[in-house]
Amino acid sequence: MLLILRSLVLAVMLLLAFVFGGLFCLIRPRHRDNVHMFAKIFSYAAPVLGIKVIVRKANVATTEPCVFLANHQNNFDMFTHTAAVPKGTVSLGKKSLAWVPFFGQIYWLSGNILIDRKNRSRAFETMAQTAKKIKDKCLSIWIFPEGTRSRGKGLLPFKSGAFHTAIEAGVAMVPVLASNQGHIKLNRWNNGVVIIEMMEPIETKGLAKSQVKELSKRIHAMMSTRLTQLDQEASALMAK
Repeated sequence: MLLILRSLVLAVMLLLAFVFGGLFCLIRPRHRDNVHMFAKIFSYAAPVLGIKVIVRKANVATTEPCVFLANHQNNFDMFTHTAAVPKGTVSLGKKSLAWVPFFGQIYWLSGNILIDRKNRSRAFETMAQTAKKIKDKCLSIWIFPEGTRSRGKGLLPFKSGAFHTAIEAGVAMVPVLASNQGHIKLNRWNNGVVIIEMMEPIETKGLAKSQVKELSKRIHAMMSTRLTQLDQEASALMAK
């Protein structure tokens, strides 16, 4: 019964978000704050799903643009990570999203960037254009560097695109971690705590493209260690 009720409420909330948010995006297409608006609306669904989201250091990004590196676990990311998305931020998503009825069109119209990961040359071209947008429009980019959902397998290896982009744009990288979400179930009344934490910015100014692998490896190790700690903390909070 709870599963059915939650599914219905969630469906209504998403429908209203897409309808009214879509109309708003038609008035100001691809505006720099459209994604933040949708993120806030989606984050309101967390309590409906029985999730308590704790956000830390959400204001770490100031007026300076940056590249956010977020871990990607499952579909619940759109209700948890979204609580931390600041203004002036757009996300990078796979090109195939454009073909998802209604959602894909609004995803593009809201200002997000689509990338064709299957075409290496086009992917690099998109990342170069993204670096230019960061500098010219003072935009921050929200990227899932794993490139796919981890589904409880921990932090997967990173793709290099986000690091090339940050170095080319000369902006800091801000790791963003969500604690384990594998326990979340729609038919469970209390789905516990998910901690979203923005780590300290990591500067890329002065780095060369030849240092991408080293930078990626270093940040991956930092995020992996911190994720383990957040998982333990979230579990302890749920046990209380």
